[in-house]
Amino acid sequence: MPSVPALLARSPHTAAAVSPTLAGDLAYRLFFTTSPRMAERDVDAATHSDARRGHLTVRGTELVTYEWGSGSRTVLLLHGWRGRASQFAPLVRELVAEGFHVVAFDAPAHGSSRGRRTDIRDWVDAAEQLQAVHGAFVAIIGHSFGALAALTIARSTVPAPAVVAIAGAASPDAFLAEFARELHLDAPTTARLAERFRRRLGIDAATVSARYDAVAHPLPDGTALLVVHDRDDRRMPDSDSLRLHDAHGSRSRLLRTDGLGHTRVLSADATLDAVIALVTGGLDAVDGLDPARTPAAQGATGHES
Repeated sequence: MPSVPALLARSPHTAAAVSPTLAGDLAYRLFFTTSPRMAERDVDAATHSDARRGHLTVRGTELVTYEWGSGSRTVLLLHGWRGRASQFAPLVRELVAEGFHVVAFDAPAHGSSRGRRTDIRDWVDAAEQLQAVHGAFVAIIGHSFGALAALTIARSTVPAPAVVAIAGAASPDAFLAEFARELHLDAPTTARLAERFRRRLGIDAATVSARYDAVAHPLPDGTALLVVHDRDDRRMPDSDSLRLHDAHGSRSRLLRTDGLGHTRVLSADATLDAVIALVTGGLDAVDGLDPARTPAAQGATGHES
């Protein structure tokens, strides 16, 4: 998730000296803040403009949807927190060139969609509606928070033969822990934040694990997984991605890059090559990538020791 401005980050830390409950409530509000919205990058504008736009309604909020290409094989793209669908423009171009039909959306309070509030349930609902319209997806690709959503839906209501998790995490706990680390929250404040998170979703800790933890409850047998993460990611360290990869054994491939951070990894040649290899040829094609074509990558094929 994007970093919190320093001034706002100090508020829960300061409040903790008075009341961990108050501090946790402040942290909770910051955790679910979606502003400022990410602006569309000039380099993505042409692809974004080429999209066929539509709309769907999620929990009373109208979302903007996007389609590219017209093939019979459909890929779903899920952006991250404070992200937008246009971030996938380089990947969209690659997928369309390979004959895929690509669909995506801007979540509530993101990109061009309406709304002021959102959480993972909106990603899930939107994906379910898009599946009802377009049929089964051949792959679901998520970035950051969108990777968690991709893992969640592929394990439940929107199964797919392949999932790609880019700069993501295996469970909400990883996002909460990184947020708490960034804000220097103490244990009682962090516990309050987690409590408020669960209360928002209306579920207890066991249900959070069952519904959203892809390490404790891996993807269905037969679902291929590609995990992509940069070693220099300062927003979401790669430790949870490594756990995710290990939990899926021989049906997961891991691509670790260097020097790309949290966002640039999404459009890096190494990432694009690995994703296209997976959706066109499966795990064997990822294994067969020419290392010379992915100069920033290490561990692009198979398992790392």
